[in-house]
Amino acid sequence: MKEFSPEQIRNICFIGHGGSGKTTISEYLLYAAGEINRLGSIEEGNTTSDFNPNETERQISISAAPLHIEWKNSKVNFIDTPGYSDFVGQVIAGLHVADTAVEVVKSAEGVEVGTETTWNHAAKNEMPSAIIINKIDNEHSKFEETFEIVKDRLSNDATIISYPVTEGPSFNTIIDVVKMKALSCTNPSDKKIVEMEIPAEEKEKADALHEELVEKIAESDEDLMNKFFEEGTLKEEDLKKGMRAAILNRSLIPVFAVSAKNGIGMQNFMDFTINFLPSPLDRGPADATKLNDNENVKVVCDPTGNPSLLVFKSLSEQHVGELSIFKVYSGALEAGMDMLNTTREKTERLGQLFFLNGKNRKDVSKVTAGDIGAVVKLKDTHTGNTLASKENPIILKQIEFPESVIRGAIKPKSKGDEDKIASGLHTVHEEDPTFSTRFEPELGQTIVTGQGELQLSLAVKLLKDRYNVDVDLVEPRIPYRETIKGVCADAEFKHKKQSGGRGQYGHVHLKLEPVERGSGFEFVNAIVGGVVPGRFIPAVEKGLDEIMAKGILTGSKVIDVKVTLFDGTFHNVDSDEVSFKLAASQAFKKGFLAAKPVILEPIYGIEVKVPEDYMGDVMGDLSSRRGKISGMDAEGPFQIIKAKVPLAELYKYSTHLRSITSGRGVHHREFSHYEEVPKDVEAKIIDEYNKSKEED
Repeated sequence: MKEFSPEQIRNICFIGHGGSGKTTISEYLLYAAGEINRLGSIEEGNTTSDFNPNETERQISISAAPLHIEWKNSKVNFIDTPGYSDFVGQVIAGLHVADTAVEVVKSAEGVEVGTETTWNHAAKNEMPSAIIINKIDNEHSKFEETFEIVKDRLSNDATIISYPVTEGPSFNTIIDVVKMKALSCTNPSDKKIVEMEIPAEEKEKADALHEELVEKIAESDEDLMNKFFEEGTLKEEDLKKGMRAAILNRSLIPVFAVSAKNGIGMQNFMDFTINFLPSPLDRGPADATKLNDNENVKVVCDPTGNPSLLVFKSLSEQHVGELSIFKVYSGALEAGMDMLNTTREKTERLGQLFFLNGKNRKDVSKVTAGDIGAVVKLKDTHTGNTLASKENPIILKQIEFPESVIRGAIKPKSKGDEDKIASGLHTVHEEDPTFSTRFEPELGQTIVTGQGELQLSLAVKLLKDRYNVDVDLVEPRIPYRETIKGVCADAEFKHKKQSGGRGQYGHVHLKLEPVERGSGFEFVNAIVGGVVPGRFIPAVEKGLDEIMAKGILTGSKVIDVKVTLFDGTFHNVDSDEVSFKLAASQAFKKGFLAAKPVILEPIYGIEVKVPEDYMGDVMGDLSSRRGKISGMDAEGPFQIIKAKVPLAELYKYSTHLRSITSGRGVHHREFSHYEEVPKDVEAKIIDEYNKSKEED
């Protein structure tokens, strides 16, 4: 493949609700550009971008797929992203390196949940954007109605570039209101587009839409507005220049009518992409910081500059290999170059470079500024890392992945698979950083977190398929705490053991009392007269530390207790540290049970963002989870419900929230405090703990 300068490159990211047609669009573009010689289909499981076995089996995209074509002396990189919220990290990573977000909307269904959420990610980054209204060939297609909903719910700056002459199964012609031509395609397999004059019955509508477009472009620039008022229209040169500028600053969102399955409108969209959508050069310098002093700097998209790249995706597939997929922000890359991973401060040597189309790799000698490529997996580099020259060590702006909304625990079905499990879960995290894993010593569980149940279940499936490890995904244990509300003035225990030879002897009197929440453990040595020799005092404290870590009621850590050692006895021969450690732990256990013990549970502050229509259902559901509503705020058409909810009631909450809000509710949670468990709940927790001990 020949080299392209930054102004010849277009990086676009297809986003949208699941099933809107992003993968089919990608497939047709590859076919139209001659990258593939036959059209694959999702139903047959043979599309270029959905090559993962889970994708072909489920007929959905799970991973962002970088693709590329050459189109009219330009290179177009496009990223086909998943439409399901479980894989939103893939969307965010794709948008981070793209220069234009292209939202794909179904003509029959219109704006759906995934449409809004992915659009919001693009809008948050102020990305130039376009909208494809797809599936005009659907018998229930309603282009005009969908366009009005797009204007209402996505952007009032949405402006028609092409529209259908007829809709439904007979759809084969669009009107391009920029060229003011009718474009017809009767057979997608021959790629032939027939350009015609606009039919007389469509002329009035096309003229009106063309006028709207010209006015919209003129409104985006004061000089163009003056020209428009003076001349009543804009010259072609001004129109082109103004269109590019308006798209770049998001004052114009072009809208296209297409049927990706039949190839109608797609080549027109690609011509528009080359002519009007921004290049990496148009987007301007990228934000970065210097490695050593954190000074903010701008990185110019210059092929002759110091090389720098950002890894936005890692790929590990058995039939593809391990690859780091990147965007070059400056300079030019060649195999064998030494670069500094400025995120981790490690040196990396670049191996063979590739351009990707799904699992198909094309060897290249060089990847230049503005372009997207891949390199054989780097040993110390992960998704989100920057590689730069040692002469100009910079860290490019990081990808901001969303926080986790669901957690589960991995339970191995057999022992001895810990290393395989750790390796497999690490691979999942590498491929999708929104999935994370950690071992919680307190719970004795490997906890996995992510964006949804499907994402977690696919991680379990990967362990089985690739590592031959069987595990169950179970509810994580709750990190309860135990404390006391009363005082035990004298908790005594004498540890005495005689079995021939030297015996064991330790005897202590303890006082237990509660302290203010958050104070922790306080130990007081009140021994006088040496009734317990000083050399045994540390053993007493160690015995207390160990029993408090293990817990008394539920095996949970004991907190906020003051323990005073005030009396005891010892034996000149038989007393030792072990004896006093055991005596202290048993005395504490007796005293704890006598001092009105209670279980504390973690309470999380939760904010739920929902459309107003669902507010009552969500509030009722939170109340049923022992939640306490603490406030509400309005944010446009949404309501923000604030509540405090026990962690024990939040298992799979994200899934349930999606269910009761038709997928439109999102939530954020963070730890707030510990609170006493109600007595009826406490009894259940203790009962479950005792049962689990019996099973073990």
